[in-house]
Amino acid sequence: MHRVFGLAKGVVRRSLERDRSSERYVEAVSRSLWPWPESKLLALVSFLVVLDYASTYAVLELSGKTCIYEGGPLASWALQVGGFTELFLVDVAAASVLLLAALTIRFLYSKFGFNGFGRTAFVVVLVPYVVVTMAAVFNNIVLTFL
Repeated sequence: MHRVFGLAKGVVRRSLERDRSSERYVEAVSRSLWPWPESKLLALVSFLVVLDYASTYAVLELSGKTCIYEGGPLASWALQVGGFTELFLVDVAAASVLLLAALTIRFLYSKFGFNGFGRTAFVVVLVPYVVVTMAAVFNNIVLTFL
């Protein structure tokens, strides 16, 4: 039985060594996606939540156009159920879940000594949200003023 545990321990040790050797390359990829500190990514996500809500309000309420509607199923449901207050709460809740997931993954990787993988996971979770939300905000602004 000790031999089996010894073999398993050896397999795990070799696996960790492989992971540690590739960690710097994975972190380099994350730095090419987001070269700034991670705190700036958190601030950007928070800012984009507010900007997305404000631009959605502007396009749906202030533009005067009646043919425009909310395309996202969750946001559309929130608008139908509770109006813009419910939309704000849903936006904040969705972004909070995403941020919490990214921070938890980052923390767990750091706890086991894989800071490069932690940063990469953090960036990979949040950068797609940033890109999609920026496109939505741009679309809302264009629709508001054109």
